[in-house]
Amino acid sequence: MALLLEVGHEVVLQFETGMVRAKVNTHSAESAITFGRGHAVGVDIRLEWGPEGVAALGAGCAVLVVVDVLSFCTTTDLVLGNGGRVLPVRWRDRRGEEAAKARGAILAGESEWTLRPSSVTQIPSGTLLALPSPNGATLCDAAATTGAEVLAGCLRNASAVAARAAELANGRPIGVVPAGERWGIDLRTETKTFGPLRPCVEDQLGAGMIVAALDGYGRLSAEARLAAVAAKAIDIDDALTECSSGRELAAAGHANDVRLAAKLDSSGTVPVLRNGILEDS
Repeated sequence: MALLLEVGHEVVLQFETGMVRAKVNTHSAESAITFGRGHAVGVDIRLEWGPEGVAALGAGCAVLVVVDVLSFCTTTDLVLGNGGRVLPVRWRDRRGEEAAKARGAILAGESEWTLRPSSVTQIPSGTLLALPSPNGATLCDAAATTGAEVLAGCLRNASAVAARAAELANGRPIGVVPAGERWGIDLRTETKTFGPLRPCVEDQLGAGMIVAALDGYGRLSAEARLAAVAAKAIDIDDALTECSSGRELAAAGHANDVRLAAKLDSSGTVPVLRNGILEDS
């Protein structure tokens, strides 16, 4: 059981006896990142989940940060960190896959490179990887239609993405969209059926760390504030290992993908969507 209390500008997350108690002052001068370009105090940083979140935030936010920690955004970070680029492709979209190949992209799964982060750690510089996924890639493609700047964030690049989002937004609203998962999606089958949203720990924490790194930019929505407090109050490595997605990947023999995803702020790569391709910018 946890209580979220706000006293003045101080947010306190109080857990039951024996658990963690964390304080985050979301407006203090001491904790705030200083952003240039005449940042306007009171501008919201908002957080909403999944495709509905993209639709809700797209019209009102200058920047949308898509967060899919396990695994699209982590894999993207690693590809770009090696000097490559990523072309997001909607899930089970054959036309999208063929269009990506026509642009010179290599389709993930048709070579040694897949959606798994550990598969791309040695990907050659200059590679354009077409990367389908039911969550992160699909959301990036949807976000591109809103007119907002689109970034792909994860735990590895949380602070770098936050700084770039603030620069691009230039005082205007920023939307953070944890992708979540979908019940009923099976990566091993050809089903195109999308079940209801399955909120997940890893994307909540990735989004929360990005929001926390934006401290000082503007007023946080309640959802964004709660995500930031929760992310600061928990051990990231333990959380990713113990969450449903982490346990499922470990059981399938992919524990290293979880370890790679949990490396908080280990990367300065900032994937920005330009002409349908995520590039380091």
